[in-house]
Amino acid sequence: MGEEKTSYFSFGMRLFKRNEKFLIEKNSVESSFQNYLGAMGHNLEEDTKEEPNPLKIEFESEIKREVKKFTNRKFDNIVFLAGAGASVVCKKSNTTEKTEDNKNDIDSDCGKTVNMIAEEIYKKLNIESKSKKVYSLKDLAKKAHYAGVITEKNQRSISDHFDLEDFLSCVIHFEPYIGDKEKKEKYIATKKRVLEIIKENTSYSYDGKKFKHEGILNILTERIEAPSKLSVITTNYDTVFEDAAANQNYTVFDGFKFLAKPKFDSDMFNWNLVKEVSDIKTRELEYNKRVFNLIKLHGSLTWKRDEEGEIVRVLNGEKVEADDTVMIFPSSDKYAQSYQEPYFDLFTKFQELLKRKNTLLITAGFSFSDNHIFRMISQAVKNNKELALLVTDYDIDQPNNKNWQELLNLSKDYHQVAFLKATMNDNLGTYLGDHNDN
Repeated sequence: MGEEKTSYFSFGMRLFKRNEKFLIEKNSVESSFQNYLGAMGHNLEEDTKEEPNPLKIEFESEIKREVKKFTNRKFDNIVFLAGAGASVVCKKSNTTEKTEDNKNDIDSDCGKTVNMIAEEIYKKLNIESKSKKVYSLKDLAKKAHYAGVITEKNQRSISDHFDLEDFLSCVIHFEPYIGDKEKKEKYIATKKRVLEIIKENTSYSYDGKKFKHEGILNILTERIEAPSKLSVITTNYDTVFEDAAANQNYTVFDGFKFLAKPKFDSDMFNWNLVKEVSDIKTRELEYNKRVFNLIKLHGSLTWKRDEEGEIVRVLNGEKVEADDTVMIFPSSDKYAQSYQEPYFDLFTKFQELLKRKNTLLITAGFSFSDNHIFRMISQAVKNNKELALLVTDYDIDQPNNKNWQELLNLSKDYHQVAFLKATMNDNLGTYLGDHNDN
């Protein structure tokens, strides 16, 4: 029963033996299911008409059982890493199809892909450049001597090959070499506007009907036994996890003190929420289970540096200017910035969590394109024999992603690495299931 599921859930050589009969051209739930039916000898037309489809329910149950074998052990430490894809919501029910092939199916009121953000930058700068206060994206690229692709020939939209990270790196690095004062002011104003547009497009209202973060928090916190607590790591700037926590009455330890003006103190991750339970014979501590650590590796929309230079979390929707924002924007400088405050403390905490015994790390919507984060995880997989890694994504076959392929090779070498085709806001919660599911 293993080989027909290789395109959906893969763990070690047992599930990595790929028979050509089961290879899938389209990397989607439906094609995985169709392959499964063919392998089991079912008639693809006649046996898939009934709704709800009992064969599809059987297929999904098989996947769920495989995931349970991997995740439902008693772990002392559970870490959940959410990348950009964890904030993306698709309009289709079948969100595990490739996002690039279904751009119009992404709910733009929720999370956006990097390419969608780049498209917004391109459109807004084109419009705003008419005021002469900022450059268009193409003009900014010329000023920065950026050699990459921006638009395809004869097209008026951003190219799928446009690399926002490389572009911003080029813009930032070339800034000191602009001699003309007037041109430099316009150049800096345009760069600042780009950062503001990124902020605008990573800030959105929380909708519990679209986002599934509450369910994931509930599933994973149930599996943690005190005094341990769940650790959520994210590279996203948005406040989706904070909003989900508020809806479910969680107390979040995000590295800030519980003060009227919350200030950053990394020691807060080491605290817990307890109360003293007294009776005649003994005194015990009761731990609150509805708590978790939230480690935002690249900063947050709600963090800023105040007048004294201290890092604080703003309250009540206070606007944070781009210059004051504590965020690592997408550029090659983000690797250097990760050694600065507060990022160094955040990365150090993440690394410490990966070294703990009996640890389960689950990733959702994280592409492993951030090399510094990938290296931390890959080294942990190699060196910590008690670390199990479950990688979940809409696409678990990424031949052009070198870091992804390295993780696949680690799995083939019998390290505890598994891959599950699932998305945060669709079916991940279903496959992780309740702790007590049979």
